[in-house]
Amino acid sequence: MMKMKVVAAIDVGSSKVCTLIGQADDSKETINIIGASSVPSLGVRKGQIVDIEEAAESIIKSVEAAERMAGYSLNRVSITVGGGHISSQNSHGVVAVAEPEKEITPEDIDRVIDAAKAISIPSSREILHVIPISYTVDSQDGVANPVGMSGIRLEVKTHIISGSSTAIKNLTKCVSQTGAEIGGIVFSGVTSAQAVLNVTEKELGVILVDIGGGTTSVIVLIEGSPCYTTVLPIGAKNITNDLAIGLRLSLEGAEKLKISLSKTEKKESEQDNIELVNLGIYEETKTVSRKTIIEGIIKPRLNEIFTMVSEEIAKNGFAGLTPSGVVLTGGGALTVGTVEICRRCLSLPVRIGIPENVTGLVDDILDPAYSSAIGLLFYSLKEKLYSKTVNVSSFSKVAGKIPMKGAIEKISSFIKSFLP
Repeated sequence: MMKMKVVAAIDVGSSKVCTLIGQADDSKETINIIGASSVPSLGVRKGQIVDIEEAAESIIKSVEAAERMAGYSLNRVSITVGGGHISSQNSHGVVAVAEPEKEITPEDIDRVIDAAKAISIPSSREILHVIPISYTVDSQDGVANPVGMSGIRLEVKTHIISGSSTAIKNLTKCVSQTGAEIGGIVFSGVTSAQAVLNVTEKELGVILVDIGGGTTSVIVLIEGSPCYTTVLPIGAKNITNDLAIGLRLSLEGAEKLKISLSKTEKKESEQDNIELVNLGIYEETKTVSRKTIIEGIIKPRLNEIFTMVSEEIAKNGFAGLTPSGVVLTGGGALTVGTVEICRRCLSLPVRIGIPENVTGLVDDILDPAYSSAIGLLFYSLKEKLYSKTVNVSSFSKVAGKIPMKGAIEKISSFIKSFLP
């Protein structure tokens, strides 16, 4: 009887907490979403926990809703971590091959990566990922996988991503209150890349820009591997704040207006003025100019974000090395004007990255806002961080008891309400 692997992902962001539960067979090519929930993230600012009690409550609420939809409790979950405390550096490791008369083994790979990890980092920081960029066997460099090759000296270039120990500890403390074991902690930019980038883009060179609520993550991938990572302290919430201040609206009203503008394009016959009451915004300000909002408020902030991205890329020596261009993802990627401004600031081709290879309850989550959570499911599957393994027949019996129509309506209302 075929076994189905069940994986669970919790993405804790500045604007929402998203929990996804998925199942997959041994092919691991697609994941079937069987549970999903998105709730506003309280107690989180710029990707970091600022109130343990509020954040834990939001996480528990999201997990419980996804569990009800899937039909069982989670044993193990993987979580994303982000925020301005994330930083990266490249390192180099060298070892002698254990048995040079034979061939390089996986144990040799582990030893050389451990050697690359032996870098001096402050005690207040914790290594999240050590990602191999390329190997060198004796004098042959650019080796992708040296296992099975003959050689005496093995070297590796790695990309190391680290974060604040305190920030990570606070996040795990909140998630632990769900009662589930934490199987893995992954930088959100890495999981977004997993969800939206294709092999060709990663091989030729690409820049992933993940625009979240409070921060913007940037990863440069060349020849298939990340080689630069940074997190900028600015995101889609800054645009909402600008709208609220500039138009004298509440934050809730400004968010509704931003989402409405991002979902609809102006038609030739359409008037420039927008009646806020038609958007369900009942405030002192009644009418606003579409052109003034986009050209005078939204685009200047987007220009600031992408100018910062461009400066980071140039400063670290990656200008001209990414012919695949830029892939935008995250909730802020759909903001009106993002592609245009990004293309102008970076002088590169730009596309919106939407998660692929998922089925099931996907009507509302095939959206850039859920790239990180969906990528985390694939990461968990690859690393065998299963929440549960079930027989197909027994799982079908459980699933058969779930009122799926009601579940779909619930997830739709949750997600549509809280998209950034």
